[in-house]
Amino acid sequence: MSEKELRKRIFLIVLDSVGIGEMPDAAAFGDEGSNTLKAASKSRYFSMPNMAGLGLFNIDGADIGEPVKAPLGAFARMAEASRGKDTTIGHWEIAGVISRQPLPTYPEGFPAEITEEFSRRTGRGVLCNQPYSGTEVIRDYGEEHMKTGNLIVYTSADSVFQVAAHEAVVPVETLYEYCQTARELLTGVHGVGRVIARPFEGEPGNFRRTVRRHDFSLEPPAVTMLDQLKETGREVLGIGKIFDIFAGKSVTDSVRTTGNADGIEKTLKWMEREFEGLCFVNLVDYDMLYGHRNDVDGYARALTYFDERLPELLSRLRKDDILMITADHGCDPSTPSTDHSREYTPLVMYGANVPAGKNFGTRSTFADIGATVLSCFGINGTEKRIQGESLLSFDSRVCP
Repeated sequence: MSEKELRKRIFLIVLDSVGIGEMPDAAAFGDEGSNTLKAASKSRYFSMPNMAGLGLFNIDGADIGEPVKAPLGAFARMAEASRGKDTTIGHWEIAGVISRQPLPTYPEGFPAEITEEFSRRTGRGVLCNQPYSGTEVIRDYGEEHMKTGNLIVYTSADSVFQVAAHEAVVPVETLYEYCQTARELLTGVHGVGRVIARPFEGEPGNFRRTVRRHDFSLEPPAVTMLDQLKETGREVLGIGKIFDIFAGKSVTDSVRTTGNADGIEKTLKWMEREFEGLCFVNLVDYDMLYGHRNDVDGYARALTYFDERLPELLSRLRKDDILMITADHGCDPSTPSTDHSREYTPLVMYGANVPAGKNFGTRSTFADIGATVLSCFGINGTEKRIQGESLLSFDSRVCP
């Protein structure tokens, strides 16, 4: 392996839920008219001149702000080929796995066969068992949980089994054990994408979720970009939820974050690290704190904050580094729904070896991102071990 290859690093940042407009099948998902980025752009707190300079507003159909005449980056509009609109399926597709069948959801709550067995194994009863907002469910059931010790189990429009418990009633490590129990139960036809531990604290009337959330995900059902990078001796570094989303598979090192600011700080720190491979980052605040709570101004502020920090990220890039910025689905904070939305996502790429100003148009799958990452390390995309086509595979400056 040459000295140049040893220095090659890709930083892939997922702005969780930053969709850029409804996909053609959005109505089938109840998301007609959704456009997360455009909704946020209408706030007086929205300002993204640095992302605009890379080409964000030049993406096909973006309809946000003024396109710049000479973008510094390359860009594309990404369509989701999988049958879903959640974090797990979105990230899996970015990594090259297209999910033709949606993961199971439970709009009427989980069947008795699941909740009764979960209760038997944990020795605790179950409260709620309905789709619910995470903040509202602890408001409505938190006091009863504290009195009885029963676990608050709820879901959403996504394929998730969420368990909320007060840290003074159920120690966090015990809650994690309960969620691992649920993960073992929820397989086959009930194989939800994620079991999520949702610890909270406080007193009735003033409950608040803590930062000790933990996700227990299914392993991806096929070979991913992460697997192929690891197999060929590269490192796969995960920042934020990446380890959880891929159930730890082929993640060689990881670190959790407490929010976007912490995620950016940890990314900057790891940009000083010597490694060859991928640093995969998830910034979750857009989705968790603002999209699901229909907070347009909060969403706009979070986007503006990222844009303000972007020059620091760009300044840490080395000669052969590539920065990729994308998203995994939408979560329009301006629509009546508080759920994810079926949207196109942006892809912006920057680096000395990336063709500035190149518009790659509308891509048919997020998996083109994974294929692009692999091709930049000379991993043969024609083997079709993951799906997707590389955007940079014919650029000899980037790929062998």
